[in-house]
Amino acid sequence: MGRAAFFPGGKMQQQFRMRKNGQFQRVYKKGKPAAAREISLLYLKGPRLLVGFSVSRKVGGAVTRNLIKRRLRAAFREELPKLKPGLYVIAARSAAAQAPYQALARSLRYLLKKQQLYGEQTL
Repeated sequence: MGRAAFFPGGKMQQQFRMRKNGQFQRVYKKGKPAAAREISLLYLKGPRLLVGFSVSRKVGGAVTRNLIKRRLRAAFREELPKLKPGLYVIAARSAAAQAPYQALARSLRYLLKKQQLYGEQTL
């Protein structure tokens, strides 16, 4: 499946976004965690791929939090076609406020590889 099927207009389709609080809570309780300096990742096996982003108020003000979420969505969007289905929650840590996009993307790839979340076709 080509990139255009995932991102018409360059945006991550809403079908991949996790919105319900119950879904987040289930991943926080039962998900497998991994952490890097800037972000932490929780993964729960599931039938389809859904992702949620969490940035605490401790990280910064609204502008900073939204910037971090935009950067994390962009980094995840690049990895999306390669990933296994399941529920992903990506939570920003305090260091994410000063981290550039490249550092966040590198941390995300590291965590995905660490948890072996890339599908077989990318090996």
